[in-house]
Amino acid sequence: MKQGVFYAIAAYFMWGLLPLYWKVFQAMGAWEILAHRIVWSVVFVAIIIVVTKRTRKLRESVSGAKMVGALIVCSLLISANWLLYIWAVNNDQVMQTSLGYYMNPLITVLMGVIFLKEKMHVGQWVSLALASCGVLYITIQYGEFPWVALSLALTFAFYGLAKKLVKLEAIIGLAWETLFVAPIALAYLLMIQINGTETVSALVWWQVLLLTLAGVGTALPLYWFAQAAARLPLSMIGFIQYLSPTISLLSAIFLFHEPFTTTHMISFSLIWGALIIFTVSSIRKKPASVPLKSGAPIKKEA
Repeated sequence: MKQGVFYAIAAYFMWGLLPLYWKVFQAMGAWEILAHRIVWSVVFVAIIIVVTKRTRKLRESVSGAKMVGALIVCSLLISANWLLYIWAVNNDQVMQTSLGYYMNPLITVLMGVIFLKEKMHVGQWVSLALASCGVLYITIQYGEFPWVALSLALTFAFYGLAKKLVKLEAIIGLAWETLFVAPIALAYLLMIQINGTETVSALVWWQVLLLTLAGVGTALPLYWFAQAAARLPLSMIGFIQYLSPTISLLSAIFLFHEPFTTTHMISFSLIWGALIIFTVSSIRKKPASVPLKSGAPIKKEA
């Protein structure tokens, strides 16, 4: 149990610090950063798979057109999510990324209702209504739809939906998802190199080193999350997941000095209220037939 809490906090803490990481490469374009992230993720994950002797498991994990199609969809969705996130961070929209990931659990539940015919209880409907009020309020006040936040939440929610069809170990899943888009990423890097528009050469040595570690920054928290999911009840992970957007929000306000107005406070408060109702009502609806026995963890598919 203690190990699971440590892994969950480590994963969400690292995800929360990602804005600080991507700000290092603010002079680069989002597409170029994304291409490097994909390529170095493939390299790092390949090393893990070889060292842990999972090469055969990687080959045997994909069978049938349905699985391949689901993995391609996962690849495109997570790549789009990464691109939006990197662009938002380097265009001073960190607060919107925080808003998006606060909304993500609620939109994920809505996806389950629409596409998987899951049923929502009263608390979840109230949560969605409150969150919708928060989005509507900030839209009316600023006259601009928070498209970054909603796009991040939607791409990640659809990614989670596609992952329902791909029940693979976290590292194996990431390997395939990055392998499918790696040729595109490499082609893009080659093209900007030929055109003389690449900007990585303008980086100093420590920035280049950090860029090559993008694969570690991508795979490591995912591995930690998988370890946490295998040791903790989903309700506890649900609490800890809000650590990531909270760190991003605090970074936006105190480190990047993005404005946090009364409008933001009201909108975020409505969404925070929605999350409190959502979490408490979800715990109360949790079946009583699956208690923890003698500290044994409840297993969950990562």
